[in-house]
Formats: sequence, structure tokens, C-alpha cells
Amino acid sequence: MELRHLEHHLAACEFASVECGLCQQFFQRSQLQQHMEAECPRRLVSCENCLVEMSYEERLGHEQTCPLAYVTCEYCQTDLVRKQMADHYDMDCYKAPIPCTYTHFGCKEKMQRNDLARHLQEFTQAHMRMMAQTLRSVSSSFTPTSHMASVSLDPNQFEPAPPSFPVASSLLSSPHDASQQTQSLKETVEQLEARLVIQDHQIRELIAKMQNQTSVVTELKNTVRALEDKFTEVEAQQYNGVFIWKINHFSAHLRNQEEERPVVIHSPGFYTGKPGYKLCLRMHLQLPSAPRCANYISLFVHTMQGEYDNLLHWPFQGTIRLSILDQSEGSSIQDQEEIMDTKPDLLAFQRPTMARNPKGFGYVTFMPILALRQRMFIKNDTLLVRCIVTTQAELNSPRREGFHPRNSDGSTL
Repeated sequence: MELRHLEHHLAACEFASVECGLCQQFFQRSQLQQHMEAECPRRLVSCENCLVEMSYEERLGHEQTCPLAYVTCEYCQTDLVRKQMADHYDMDCYKAPIPCTYTHFGCKEKMQRNDLARHLQEFTQAHMRMMAQTLRSVSSSFTPTSHMASVSLDPNQFEPAPPSFPVASSLLSSPHDASQQTQSLKETVEQLEARLVIQDHQIRELIAKMQNQTSVVTELKNTVRALEDKFTEVEAQQYNGVFIWKINHFSAHLRNQEEERPVVIHSPGFYTGKPGYKLCLRMHLQLPSAPRCANYISLFVHTMQGEYDNLLHWPFQGTIRLSILDQSEGSSIQDQEEIMDTKPDLLAFQRPTMARNPKGFGYVTFMPILALRQRMFIKNDTLLVRCIVTTQAELNSPRREGFHPRNSDGSTL
């Protein structure tokens, strides 16, 4: 080429060496875009749980501390959001190790929370002895020590007290009075020990009755829980791919969002058919300080472990229609709606290995929160979210002719 065109060519040459503006490394111009989008360690990414934006090289460290990330309790294997784990350990986890209630009296035993009642029953007598020993130790602190008796005092070393200020007799008690006080304390301790023995028998009887009642109550609770789970599962199978999620008391969620408190809500599970895939919805109300998506409603779909998973083809394939319903009366209803096709290569649509697949698929900016007030999306403090799922088998069915879902740029979160 002519020399006068060289500078112009170098400015656009695909093989010229150019610097990455993020990591300051050099690449051929043709490779720079790929590097900045998929390879650069300093490219910006968002946390899939809290949506905080950071460089790719900081992501791993953030995942270890993200308050909205799901973590597993090391004792009972329950999956919870990380910020809930401390309260779970302190109050709920039935396998968490805790000290005995009588630790202040000398019991050094530690056990799982669900073993505490049995420990208290089996070691009642030992705990009573510990309490009695503590009382003896307290009473002994009032006994005059032996070396005090050998101390001689010269009355001449002290001036007599003025007649107008007589010394209280209780402050000049004799050794005989101290001995009587000690004897009285010992008798009190003996009486307390006798009462402890009686109370010990009463406690054992009460514990035996309580255990019988607890066993009955536990059995009833388990039965009720099993029936509730069965009812929930049967109800989930009746949706047949059309699910209406009623989010009650929605104003409370909006107040939390305005006050910068994270709002993450999960729907009950529902099936796409019988047999069918089990799914659920997840909604975020993004905080006013959230980067890129402040004050937006985010809406995602998750696969769940279901009753028919062994009979289904994985990954899940189909079309999903997500809607926030306008509850206005009349013919001018305008739902907020998006339709997306599944992407089989994403983890969000693989067969879940836990109760709920932690990966979801949907829209980070599904709808501005302010738009809720422009129409009657909230009625009687309730928001309605609809999800219509059509599987690949239904899309290929002749009965689905004429159904042409539009593609959308759904994003994984």
C-alpha cells in the first residue's frame, strides 16, 4: 500500500497489537473483543445472588461472603441464605452442639440441641448435687477463718467511741455468734438438699409425662407435616403448566425495599403437567442502591426436584411466559409480560441435584417498581404473577399449531 495510507490502515488493522483498557495486556485487535468479554480477569461481572457488580478476579472471594448466597448448615445439612445461618445455629438447628443448662453450676457436657432433654433427665441427680455444692461453697464464705482467732488486739491501740455514737452490736458479733450463723447456714443447706431430693422425684415424674406427651405431639406433627407436604405436592400437580402466584402483604415487601433491606421471595413449586417438570419462581425487589437495576423487579424461574424426574428428558426445553397481572376492571387491562425460550446448555435447565436448582433463568430488569403504581397491579395488597410453561413436546404437538412464542434475551441469575 502507499505510505500515505499506512497510518489509516494501522488504526484499523485486525492484526495490530492493542492494549486492553482493563488489564493493560496487549492483544491483536481481532482478539480484543473476545478477551474483554470472556477472558479478561478484570472484566465486570455481577454476583448471581445479590447482583453486586465486581471484577471477575474478585468474584470468587465475594462468593465466599455474599450474604444472599445459599450455604449448607454443617450440622443438619439444611440449605439457607448465608445471613440467616447465624440465627439458625443459635435457635433452630437441632444438631448444633450446645452446652448443658447447668454449665454455671459445673456441668461441662455439650450435646446436640435435640439431646438436651435426655441429658437433663439422665443427669438430674448430678445436677442437684452440683447446685448443693455451690450452696455449700457460698455458705463457707461466711465461716470465720482459723487464723483470725490467733490475732490478738490491744484495746489501748484504739480510742473509745464517743458516747453519742454507740457501736451497733451486729458489727461486734462474737465468735459464738458467727458459729451460730454458720450452723444456721448449714441447716438451711440440709433443708434445701432435702427439698431438692423431693423435687428431683417430682421432676422425674413430670419429665416422664412430658416425654409421653412430646412423643404423641411429635407423632401428630409429623403426620400433619406429611399430609401438608402431600397436599402441597398434589396441588402443585394440578397447575398443569399454568401457575398463578399470589404474593400477599406486598406493601411490607415494598417498605423493606425502600429501607434498603434485601427482598427475595420464592413461590411454591408447580408442575408443567402430570407427568411433568417441577418449577418455582423467584422474585427480587432490587434496592435503590443496586447497580444497573436499581428499583426494578427481577423475576426468575428455577427447576426443582420432582416426582417424575426419572421419566422426563433433560435438560428441560420449552417456552416460558412470565406475567405480572394488571388487576384493573374493564377491557383496558395491560399485563406486564415477557416470553422466553429455554437454553438447554445452561445449568438452570439441567436436572436439579438438590430440592431447588440454585441457578435460575429470567429477567434482572423485568419491570420498574414505579410502574406498579401506574396501573392496578396491586389490589387488596396482593400482587399476582402468572407463569405459563409449554414444554418442547407440547410445542412439537400438532395441537400447538399457530402458537409462535417470541424470543427474549432472558438472562441467567
